[in-house]
Amino acid sequence: MSTPPLEAPPLQASSSTHAFWQGWPEVVQDLRGGKGLLLAFALTGIPAGLLWWLLAPKAVYRITDEGPVPVGRLVAEVQAGADAVLVLVLLGLGLLVGLASWRLRSRRGVGTLIVLAVGGCLASLVAWRFGELLRRPPSEADLADVGSTVTTGLTLGSLPVLAATSFAALLGYLICVLVAADDGLGRAGSDRAAPG
Repeated sequence: MSTPPLEAPPLQASSSTHAFWQGWPEVVQDLRGGKGLLLAFALTGIPAGLLWWLLAPKAVYRITDEGPVPVGRLVAEVQAGADAVLVLVLLGLGLLVGLASWRLRSRRGVGTLIVLAVGGCLASLVAWRFGELLRRPPSEADLADVGSTVTTGLTLGSLPVLAATSFAALLGYLICVLVAADDGLGRAGSDRAAPG
């Protein structure tokens, strides 16, 4: 005697079709909505450059008849210190923006990652150039003034430092993605529960 096969219950249509990635239209929509985030992120490079200018070490030279004589730190130490300070400033900036962008509940997804990556690059460039603008190297007239003291300009010694902002922003955002309770990343305005 055989038993009839068990019949599976019918699948219920989910009321939420937004819990899964909708493809490129979703990316384009996020990119359009992310213009403000991109601009704001790029402008955060100004306070980052100001902070770099304030915290970066500098070498002081006394101008003598024989030429500039260093007073205190060596130039190589100053350059390494300036790069290290910029890395720390950019990492902090990127992490803060990445975590803050998660709070923009209507703009979560792949497009936001692109905005954070590009915005991080722009913020790094703005910080670098603004910091260098604030502390320019001494001019020829400054170097000819015997008896005066001059400080070195602020320069970037290693271009890969500029990737720190994008890296930290993406890391901060992805940490929030990993701890999200639902598949829809908690986007506002729709039921994001996974179908089941």
